[in-house]
Amino acid sequence: MSLISIRNLGIAYGANTVLHSVDLTLERGEIVTIVGPNGSGKTSLLRAVIGAIKPISGTITLSQGLKIGYVPQRLHIDPTLPITVERFLRLTDRVPRAACQSVLESAGAPDLLRRQMSQLSGGQFQRVLLARALIHRPDVLLLDEATQGLDQPGSAAFYRQIDDVRQDTGCAVLMISHELHVVMSASDRVVCLNGHVCCEGTPAVVASAPEYRALFGTGTGGALALYRHDHDHDHDHSHSHEAAE
Repeated sequence: MSLISIRNLGIAYGANTVLHSVDLTLERGEIVTIVGPNGSGKTSLLRAVIGAIKPISGTITLSQGLKIGYVPQRLHIDPTLPITVERFLRLTDRVPRAACQSVLESAGAPDLLRRQMSQLSGGQFQRVLLARALIHRPDVLLLDEATQGLDQPGSAAFYRQIDDVRQDTGCAVLMISHELHVVMSASDRVVCLNGHVCCEGTPAVVASAPEYRALFGTGTGGALALYRHDHDHDHDHSHSHEAAE
């Protein structure tokens, strides 16, 4: 059974329909990335999966006992609030310090336990959010443009960390990204959304689809070239996500 199975999903805000007829599945251990223009319904889809909004039609079926870790697009913390990373990780659950340290290591931020949240860089902050999402050993990680505001090397490093987490824990990943170069090198499947599913499949299939090209234009060639470059080198070297756009 799929971890997440979405059938004929419709979402509206008042009279404004943002999604209709959406079908999507997420299988164990795979990375699926949702791409699409602003206003295409990407975040609404994730919010429906976590139960934050109620669909007007269709079904979302989660496998029994499914544990979801969620990394939001942004989270504002008052910079004057004195709160350490450890305390932030333990806000909702009194997890042991060792568990906090363990998830920070998994998120690639092993030295931040005693740091103040207000002193973290953008990249460190996102890794702490990732660590918090990993606290309960989720079956699925949901990421809503989790690298927004990071520079390209920072984004590439963050997505490499996500792949490491997937390999270490076996969790599946469903993420939204606007960074096509990352999508093409880091995903097993890509779903192109624009109010409905325009096209989906492997990165190479989606990048060559007319619907995808119509939405993303000339960026497609570069994204596909990077995917092929990474894919060709994957046989000889570890997967590289460092190329520039």
